Parts: sequence; structure tokens; C-alpha cells
Amino acid sequence: MVVVRLFQGTLISVWQTQAGLISIVMLLLFIVGVVAWGLIDGREDAAANPDPDRRDDLAMTWLLAGLVAGPLSGAVTWLISVFYKAVYVGGLINELTTFAAFTALVVFLGAISGGGRRPLAGRPYGRLQAAGRRRRP
Repeated sequence: MVVVRLFQGTLISVWQTQAGLISIVMLLLFIVGVVAWGLIDGREDAAANPDPDRRDDLAMTWLLAGLVAGPLSGAVTWLISVFYKAVYVGGLINELTTFAAFTALVVFLGAISGGGRRPLAGRPYGRLQAAGRRRRP
């Protein structure tokens, strides 16, 4: 999220009239990346554990990742904004609370919608199962 906010600040400095569009596009790009990462993570877990009841709890993993990414990215972005004024940030408290909660929510919901749920991650994506049988369509 730090990289997204750096790009966002730089682009908004160049094209100030397009600030709303730039912010939405950058958020969507971040969400697409999180969903793709969640899908890859879910598929790898499904391949490693064919039995759905024995798979890892990816929801908790992604929740913790979001809770770490939120305050960490807020603090790093605030620190960068002290030296690079083009990054649009609030105060340190705002970054560590409001922005951190938003980042945690986006990471968690994006990853869970991508692959943390069994319907998406458990779908067959190869020609053969681990046991050598053909997958059902």
C-alpha cells in the first residue's frame, strides 16, 4: 500500500484535476493484486491439501496480514511524507488508526474473496488429481 500511495501522490501532483479518478484506479489496482495473491495462496493450499477439511485457515492468516499491513504501511507512508511532500497523508494518529483499519479491511476482504474461500480455491485446475484420477468437470 505504501507503493500505491507513493504513485498516487506523484500522479495527483502531476494531474491535480484527475485526483478522484487516480485514487479510484490505484485502489482498484491494489485490490486486484490482493485478490490475485489470495487466489494463488488458496490454490496452493488446495493443491497441498486435497481434503477441504484439512486445509489451513487462510482467513486468519489474511486477517493477521491485514492487521500488520495497515499500521505498518500507515507509519511508513507518514515517515516518507515527512521528507516527500507530494504524498497525501493525514497526521500520524490518523494514519495509524483510520487508514490502518481501511488497509486491513481491503487486504482481508480482497484476499478472502480471491482464494480464502473453498469455492474458488478448491476448484479443479489441473488435468489430473494427485491420486492420478481424472477430475470431474
